[in-house]
Amino acid sequence: MGEEGTEGVVHLLCLAASSGVPLFCRSSRGGAPARQQLPFSVIGSLNGVHMFGQNLEVQLSSARTEDTTVVLLVGLEELTNIRNVERLKKELRASYRLIDSFLGNSELIGDLTQCVDCVVPPEGSLLQEALSGFSEAAGTAFVSLVVSGRVAAATESWWRLGMPEAVLLPWLVGSLPPQAARDYPVYLPHGSPTVPHRLLTLTLLPGLELCLLCGPRPPLSQLDAQFLERWWQPLLDPLRACLPLGARALPAGFPLHTDILGLLLLHLELKRCLFTVELSGDREPSPEQRRRLLRSFYTLVTATHFPPEPGQPEEKVEEAVHPAHVPRACYLVSGPEEPGIGWRLVALQLGPRRLLLLLSAQSPTHGLRGLATHTLHALTPLL
Repeated sequence: MGEEGTEGVVHLLCLAASSGVPLFCRSSRGGAPARQQLPFSVIGSLNGVHMFGQNLEVQLSSARTEDTTVVLLVGLEELTNIRNVERLKKELRASYRLIDSFLGNSELIGDLTQCVDCVVPPEGSLLQEALSGFSEAAGTAFVSLVVSGRVAAATESWWRLGMPEAVLLPWLVGSLPPQAARDYPVYLPHGSPTVPHRLLTLTLLPGLELCLLCGPRPPLSQLDAQFLERWWQPLLDPLRACLPLGARALPAGFPLHTDILGLLLLHLELKRCLFTVELSGDREPSPEQRRRLLRSFYTLVTATHFPPEPGQPEEKVEEAVHPAHVPRACYLVSGPEEPGIGWRLVALQLGPRRLLLLLSAQSPTHGLRGLATHTLHALTPLL
């Protein structure tokens, strides 16, 4: 697989490792699907470089020119043992929308954090209770409510799904076109990479879907309108309250400082996160820029300051012998450290929670840690 960017176009190319046959190529310009495709000569060159490196037991990770970046990635072993290339090409088409959503400017961040994008419904306990009862009646322990690709509520079994399927399943649902009901075969990369499960989705309200992960049963016909109404009609108002959460993630009226332009809250043990840049109306920067700033800042602080996960066994042993000095907070200013100039980014970690904030230029740098600490304490009951 390779990825190339030229003239604002990003290409994702998947080749059969043994034969070099192109399996698919998806292209994106500015976050939207693009018609421009890679020439076959470029595809052949990429495969030639890959094969040459393999013969020398060398893995090529990237190659750069002034305006082009080529990255080679290793695909699943199952994709290297291809018996029928044309059949595989057809089967891969079911993944195109999911792949395109990764290439685009998604409002989600689970692809980067490997934490499930979540929202906080105002009446979450009612929805949770209804999910548990519905799960038992439907005959599957894996049930969730998904709004715009984010999990609003889920059964305990759904939350126990491993990575990356816990991130990919709601992301897949959010990438598909609206449909009243679906019966979708899915392979779970961690839990069941060779035997497909069924992902059933049922639209309760436009943008809000009920998702079930199951085996041969129940049949989709069992989950008819009368069955759904019996469980969900009494909760119509709490369900409607979930719809605006797709963009904001937090309940309306949740108290946040007016300087906060965007936030990312992660619970590193539960592998869940809240991510929003819809907090301050039409102020600069744009939502797309805010997402890019927070994504870049997350990458920076994770790589340079904070450990990937708190309290890993090997870290605890090392700390017992040689106590490590792990930073708990850091900040970055995009410009001179003067009031009214540049945006402020601050990160704070307390226990299993990590909070990243994007703040307006008016926020003084000497108050960043205090503001982040107060915000984290306010958000802690939610996640």
